[in-house]
Amino acid sequence: MALYNTPPASVTSIPFAKDTAEKPIQFGILGCAEIARKVSRSITLAPNATLFAVGSRSLEKAERFAAANGFPPSANIYGDYEAVLDDPGVDAVYMPLPTSLHLKWAVLAAEKKKHVLLEKPAALNVAELDHILAACESNGVQFMDGSMWLHHPRTAKIKELLSDPHRFGQLKSVQSIFTFLGDSDFLENDIRVKPDLDALGVLGDVGWYCIGAILFAAGYELPKSVTALPGTVFNEAGVLQTCRASLLWEDGKVATFTCSFQANLTMNVTAIGTKATFQVDDFVIPFREDAAAFSAGTECSFNDLATGWKKMPSKHVVTTDLPQEALLVREFSSLVADIKRNGSKPEQKWPTLSRKTQLVLDAVKTSIDRELQPIEVLKG
Repeated sequence: MALYNTPPASVTSIPFAKDTAEKPIQFGILGCAEIARKVSRSITLAPNATLFAVGSRSLEKAERFAAANGFPPSANIYGDYEAVLDDPGVDAVYMPLPTSLHLKWAVLAAEKKKHVLLEKPAALNVAELDHILAACESNGVQFMDGSMWLHHPRTAKIKELLSDPHRFGQLKSVQSIFTFLGDSDFLENDIRVKPDLDALGVLGDVGWYCIGAILFAAGYELPKSVTALPGTVFNEAGVLQTCRASLLWEDGKVATFTCSFQANLTMNVTAIGTKATFQVDDFVIPFREDAAAFSAGTECSFNDLATGWKKMPSKHVVTTDLPQEALLVREFSSLVADIKRNGSKPEQKWPTLSRKTQLVLDAVKTSIDRELQPIEVLKG
């Protein structure tokens, strides 16, 4: 039985052809973090990529990881990170390392002409990220962060709605939430709660998604200022566990976000325009790999007695043959192949989006550090 009497869902199917005409991009993985299992699978699923090497500080750990995650018998396995970067067969590297290590290893990878797929948050601050991006640009290598949801075809369909002034109108407000309840082991031992490994804590981990979703809805126009909101929670080591913030633009539109390791799993985004509202309940990780939905209400209103809605929001389902993480790898590998085979320049879209997200994240962190003062977002 349906909970609400909503219009039937529209379904959009996005097929992806298997392209085997060219040699796949050969990936090396630096580190054996849990997220690397998911990305290893996505490299296997992507039609233009292959697992080629893995490195860990422990050779035994790297061997176990390769055996458990579908690496071919021919894969090169190393007991340190730099050996992966020195492997002439590696075209690109995926780095699921703690954020505190991103600057060192991403710069070194770029200097060794390896294309860089870097786990988010991209850096501890925009100054570090600028060093990484400068190294990538000067060495002609592609940079991309690991924000998988941006590569789902649902995201492109939502962008169509947001960009249509006749259907959506002018953006007025955005709310994004990403929370999950960490267990005692996570809250005590995970790298995301350690000040020497991931000092940004929840803001860098899941706040990165919240900020990214807000900027996406705003067409990546940076806000004028951000203000952290009351309710910030730190652990005993001083690492953020829960935080909230508001963003304000010159034209008056506003946004808020909440991110937390201390609340039930929630991944919501709502964007409200003058003519329409869209909502997503699973924007970071879709409920299903092969389909993702969003709801859109256009020019909704009450009935005459205001006892119900005259026009209901509609549900839209976008199907895909590949999960979003494989689509990320597919897009990244396509850009790398274009550079390698055609001498193309690296695509600047992806580093630009990462940098804008980092700028807002930095401003939120500064507002928290300054006892919730409004902070102007740097545009440079």
